[in-house]
Amino acid sequence: MLDQSLLNQSRAGLSEIEAEYIASSLLRICPPVSPQQTNLEVTNLLNEHPDLISVAVIEDNKPIGLITRNIFMEGLAKPFHHDLFDRKSCIAFMDKDPLIVDNNMSIQELSFKVLGSGRKTLNDGFIIIDENGDYLGLGSGEDLVKVVSFLQAEKNRLVTESINYASVIQKSFLRSSREDMSAVLQDYFMHWEPRDKVGGDYYFCKKFDDGFFLALIDCTGHGVPGAFMTLIMASFLDHILVEDNRHDPAGALAIMNKKVKLALGQISQPAAEGFDSDRFSAKRNGQSDDGMDTAFCWVNTQNNTLTYAGAKTPLFYIDSTSSNMQLMEPDRKGVGYVDTPMDYEWTNQELLLDKGMCIYLTTDGLVDQIGGPKKIAFGKKRFSALLQDNYLKPMQEQEVIVMQAYYDYQGKQKRRDDVCLMGFRY
Repeated sequence: MLDQSLLNQSRAGLSEIEAEYIASSLLRICPPVSPQQTNLEVTNLLNEHPDLISVAVIEDNKPIGLITRNIFMEGLAKPFHHDLFDRKSCIAFMDKDPLIVDNNMSIQELSFKVLGSGRKTLNDGFIIIDENGDYLGLGSGEDLVKVVSFLQAEKNRLVTESINYASVIQKSFLRSSREDMSAVLQDYFMHWEPRDKVGGDYYFCKKFDDGFFLALIDCTGHGVPGAFMTLIMASFLDHILVEDNRHDPAGALAIMNKKVKLALGQISQPAAEGFDSDRFSAKRNGQSDDGMDTAFCWVNTQNNTLTYAGAKTPLFYIDSTSSNMQLMEPDRKGVGYVDTPMDYEWTNQELLLDKGMCIYLTTDGLVDQIGGPKKIAFGKKRFSALLQDNYLKPMQEQEVIVMQAYYDYQGKQKRRDDVCLMGFRY
C-alpha cells in the first residue's frame, strides 16, 4: 500500500526522494491465483477483497497474466456464462500481456512504461516482481499518479526554494552599492526589478575620496543564468576598481572584457594564441557566448566631471539650462562576447556637471518592452519624453511616473526582460 507519508512535505533533496520512491514503493500485497484455479474461485476471491482492482495469475511463482475485476465481472455477467465458465481455468479471462516491472525500477522509467502501454495499465495496474522474476504484488495507476504528482511538487518546491535563496544572495551583493549610493547622492532613485525572482540586471556603486564609480549592467539572459552572470561580473568589477583605473571607465571595460572572455573560454582562435584556453573552459568549438551590456561612469566630485564609457548602453542627461533630453551614445560592442575582440578599446566621453543636472541610465528591458495599442517597443523616444516632462520633480517621484507608464504600456503583454533604471540629480 502507498505510504501516507508520501503526502507529507519532505525536506530531503530531490535525488534522495527519487531514490526512495521506486516501483517497490507502490507495492500492494495482493493474493494471486494459479492457472489451476477456476473462475468461481476468482469470483470468490474478488468478493472477499472488494478493494482488489486486479488479480495476478502466477505459475511457479512467475507471473503469466492479469485478471482485471471489471472485465472479469462483465464477462461472467453475460447470460449462461456462469454455467459455462465457473468451473473452467481462470486464464479464460486473463490478460496475457500485462505490464511487468522490476521492483527497483525508477518512478521515471516506470512512468514512461505505463504511458507507453496505454490507458489499460493506468486503469488495471501492473505486476511487480523481484530480481529473480518472482511475483511480489501489484501496483496501481492511481498510486503512480500520486507519486509522480508528489515528485513534481517537490521538484517545484526545491527549485523555488533555491531561487528564493539565490535572490537573497543577489540582493546581499547589491547592499553595499545601495549604501554607497545613499552616501554620495542626495536626490536619486534606483529601480531594480528582475523579470523573475533573480535576474541578469545589476547595478554597482562604489565611493572613493575623490568621487564615485557607477555601473549599470545587463548580463546575458535573465532568471538563474542571468543571476549567475551578475555574480561573476560583480566579483570582477570589485577587483578591477582596486586600482586607480576607476578614473578610466573605458580602460575598466577593456580589463573586464579580457577577464570575462578568459574565464568563460570565449576566445577566438587568433586571440587565443599564447593562452591556454583549456585552462579556463572545457569548451572549445562549442564555447558559450555570454557577456554584458553596460555603462561605466566615473564621477569626479573634485572637478565636477562625469566620465562615461558605454557598451551598448547609452547615458541620458538633462542639463540645468535646457529641458531637452540629450544622449551620450555607447560603443556598439558588448563586453566579453565571442565577437568582441580581446583587445577592443571602448571610448571615454566626458561631461561637465553643473548643479541640478539630471543623469539617467537604463537597461534595455524598459525600452524594448512590447506593449501599447500597436504592440511595439516602449522605446527611447517615449522614455526621453517622460523624463523631459517630469525632470523637475524629485527623483523618486520620477521613478514612480516612469514605472507606472511602463506598466500601463506593457498591459497584458508578456514581460520580456529584467528592468534596471536609475537617475540622480547632481
